[in-house]
Amino acid sequence: METHETDKQAPAWGEKDLKHFEQRLLDERKRALAQMGQFQDQVGTNQEDAAGELSSWRLHMADLGSETFEREQTFLMASREGRLLWHIDEALRRLYQSPEKFGRCEECGKTIAYERLDAIPYVVRCVDCKQSWEGGQLL
Repeated sequence: METHETDKQAPAWGEKDLKHFEQRLLDERKRALAQMGQFQDQVGTNQEDAAGELSSWRLHMADLGSETFEREQTFLMASREGRLLWHIDEALRRLYQSPEKFGRCEECGKTIAYERLDAIPYVVRCVDCKQSWEGGQLL
């Protein structure tokens, strides 16, 4: 867990740390792809097959509404996983194209804390810039 000064010429992380972050990203990508596959399996079946019914006509229309709601929730979760996968792929692209810049905040250029990158390896902002960004006070 080595850290470096915020000198923009020096790499943010050493080779060992970059390998660690690469593995973390690849693990996250594998998990996200598996989750997307599960969503695909859930969405791939029509409502009648999923419910085991012969027709969509029910005695209780609330059942149909509940199933529709669950399918919409599945679509929302799949969309979130798709965005996560995009962020992971972008982080891998940054890591491979310019490893000396990986782990630097895109706002201020400081090194992102190891603990933050280890927890969320696709982040692009340090904690301070992220808090400012979320608060609507872009630097």
